[in-house]
Amino acid sequence: MIFNKTPLAGAYVIEIKKIEDARGFFARSWSREDLETHGLNANIAQCNVAWNAKRGTLRGMHFQVAPYAEAKLVRCTRGEIYDVAVDLRPDSPTHKQAFGVTLTAENYLMLYVPEGFGHGYQTLTDDAEVSYMTTYVYTPHACGGVRYDDTAFGIKWPLPVSVISEADRNWKPYWL
Repeated sequence: MIFNKTPLAGAYVIEIKKIEDARGFFARSWSREDLETHGLNANIAQCNVAWNAKRGTLRGMHFQVAPYAEAKLVRCTRGEIYDVAVDLRPDSPTHKQAFGVTLTAENYLMLYVPEGFGHGYQTLTDDAEVSYMTTYVYTPHACGGVRYDDTAFGIKWPLPVSVISEADRNWKPYWL
């Protein structure tokens, strides 16, 4: 695995390291040792999949509050998404900064989103599937979110939003 730092403290774009031959390739997409070597939380508690029918669907910006905060390792397994992390940690040097990256089924990139970050994505294709691992189980009473279009973050979504849940549409603006 190849760990590429992002402009956000603690967030990484991770590439698989392909070993190719006549059959195709083999690559590691998760390794406790590799994540821990980079100081990242590797304690996977849950794996999730989300399927999205329509291009322009937006999910986010989600987080879980401490002590249920979770890190995420996100990969697009079908289609294409624009994946975004926002640093919500008040004491962080990158507080309120956002970073986005295009994840596709073909590029095999992953985004590591640390605890204390908001996370969301927009589908760039119809029939997009996202798989992600979290370091804490889904805890409904600990769920939170911030507006996907909050000017505090300056996120430039690639497409107009075509589908969004009522909950995601109604998150409050960030307060810090």
